Amino acid sequence: MTFISNVSDSRFVLIGFPGLEVDYLWIFIPVSSVYAMVFLGNCIVLHVIRTEPSLHEPMFYFLAMLALTDLCMELSTVYTVLGILLELIQEISLDSCIAQSYFINDLSFAASSVLLAMAFGRYIAICNPLHYSSILNNDKIKKIGMAILGRSSLLVPPVIISLKFLNYCHPRILSHSFCLHQDLIRMACSDIRFNSIYGLFLVISNLLLDAVLILISYIMILHTVLAIASGEERIKSLQTCVSHICAILVFYIPIVGLTMVHRFRKHLSPPVHVLMGNIYILFPPLMNPIIYSIKTQQIQKRIQKLFT
Repeated sequence: MTFISNVSDSRFVLIGFPGLEVDYLWIFIPVSSVYAMVFLGNCIVLHVIRTEPSLHEPMFYFLAMLALTDLCMELSTVYTVLGILLELIQEISLDSCIAQSYFINDLSFAASSVLLAMAFGRYIAICNPLHYSSILNNDKIKKIGMAILGRSSLLVPPVIISLKFLNYCHPRILSHSFCLHQDLIRMACSDIRFNSIYGLFLVISNLLLDAVLILISYIMILHTVLAIASGEERIKSLQTCVSHICAILVFYIPIVGLTMVHRFRKHLSPPVHVLMGNIYILFPPLMNPIIYSIKTQQIQKRIQKLFT
């Protein structure tokens, strides 16, 4: 195999839907509709929270952060996913690929941090309700928001920037309609120990740590709820957590699925890679506005008022 040195104008082939190339225009319709729903749904949530004074509370501020993160995730992938289906692009430069990989990783870690902050908010609301407003005041919310932004923005760049200095000699065919760090290091023939070790550190210190802390918070919430004498009050308290639990599931399940796909890539067909990749980038941003619109009465009423 010919050795190909890494240069800034290196090109990588994006994978659309293998075997369905003749149907791309038909596939474009549902995929673009999902993107439109993601954009519209998250914009509506942001508009409702911004314009409704009664929603200027910690829980809804965190929801606004999640909606903004989902919106940015959509914008970071739309030009490659839809571009392939419209046959406008088939390749992506190394620099563009690295930039897209950065935003996808950064926004995934940010979303995980927001879900952790929301879990902390639920814990305070249920386990320490009398001090809820004093603990989660506007100043604290701003600091949490800055911490979320700083955490992802500062930790991700080292492993992404290092991609620029790798040599790529394996076939430059990506597994998805967008760029991922895992895909790029798979094609490298340089020493990737830093990428592997630091990448594992990022997963453990962000996604895994957040998942463990969220689990601990819900164990403590459950312990507090079970101590409540009234069964009706127990149900009422747990119902306030349903939307957040659903948001956690729609975020972590696709990540686990995508990880398994990359782990067992040799035993899976290319369409499975593409399908799981699209679920990873589209499912959480699509479902979060739906979940919170259905399960949160304040948002549901405000949206109904918006369209009547």
